[in-house]
Amino acid sequence: MAESSLTFRAFFVSGLRLMIVRNLIEFVAIIAVWVGFQHLLNRDLPLSAALPLMIVLSLAKTSFFGVENIRQLFEATRSNQPYHRFMLLMLINMTQIILSFGLDFHCLHCINSSSFSVDLPDATPFETVFEFVYYSTLNFTFFGYGDVTPQTVPAKFITMTEILLAFVTVIFLLSDFISLKESLGKNAGDASKDTRSIET
Repeated sequence: MAESSLTFRAFFVSGLRLMIVRNLIEFVAIIAVWVGFQHLLNRDLPLSAALPLMIVLSLAKTSFFGVENIRQLFEATRSNQPYHRFMLLMLINMTQIILSFGLDFHCLHCINSSSFSVDLPDATPFETVFEFVYYSTLNFTFFGYGDVTPQTVPAKFITMTEILLAFVTVIFLLSDFISLKESLGKNAGDASKDTRSIET
């Protein structure tokens, strides 16, 4: 009994380490993409190239986060993770999504300062980035105070993308985790029963 407890603990600690390393790499990648895009803008990237590149990058990150959410759900179900550990994973993932979109909104603002209804003439670079992370947080949590609103089609498109991703993440994944876990567990149990009955 003590040996199995140690094995489980070692597995849990190694899994936790892997999760921390993976999420740190993802945070660094999000910031690296933003820094790289800022560097391109400072090198006078033409508007005709900057806007499509920003939209493609945003859609690629949205796809990654959508797949990552689903992968984490199935992994949590398959390994029978405790609910609190799954919630921690999703909290980290949601923080990454909010930061990623906040930096995307900042890039849109750098490309075209009239992309959003916010006036930041005397703001420091930190305050400007914070304003768009704040806006992203409001989008993701479904609070819309209206103090920042998208004004251009690309800004509206990327805002809609974040809201749809937030809806899928919060409504389908978080609220239905327990029922999905039970359903997938039941289906796996039924499949193993079918396999055993075929073998006999």
